[in-house]
Amino acid sequence: MAEAPLPAIRALPSWLLGRAAARGRALVAEALAAEGMKMWHHVVLSAVRDLAPVAQADLGRGVGLDPKDLVGVLNDLQSAGLVVREPDPRDRRKNAVSLTGDGTRLLVRCERAAREANDELLAPLTPAERQHFTDLLTRISGTDG
Repeated sequence: MAEAPLPAIRALPSWLLGRAAARGRALVAEALAAEGMKMWHHVVLSAVRDLAPVAQADLGRGVGLDPKDLVGVLNDLQSAGLVVREPDPRDRRKNAVSLTGDGTRLLVRCERAAREANDELLAPLTPAERQHFTDLLTRISGTDG
């Protein structure tokens, strides 16, 4: 059997991280799709839960989503009865976004599905290796968790 092409590239940590990230995204996307959700919808629901009530502009900055894309996601979520947009009590010229009861319940299911997908991704690792791997990823990604 012939060796896979590009051995020097395939050995680069950046290549391996990209492949692992793509597999992780696919697993999570599939798990979320089973709940009728897309990745950005899940991210926005989670951020709304953490920040609510949150001004739409602050929400967009918080998740790193372009304002016009955020509006589309929020429209989808509001149409599904998962969030409400009401005048912000601190500044009535802005909309504040909050979860509905249905949004909270769906978010709990999505979080469970995402955890299970990540467990599948990391299944080859022991619990200690998973923690160490996550710690290393946190360090090289420049995030604090």
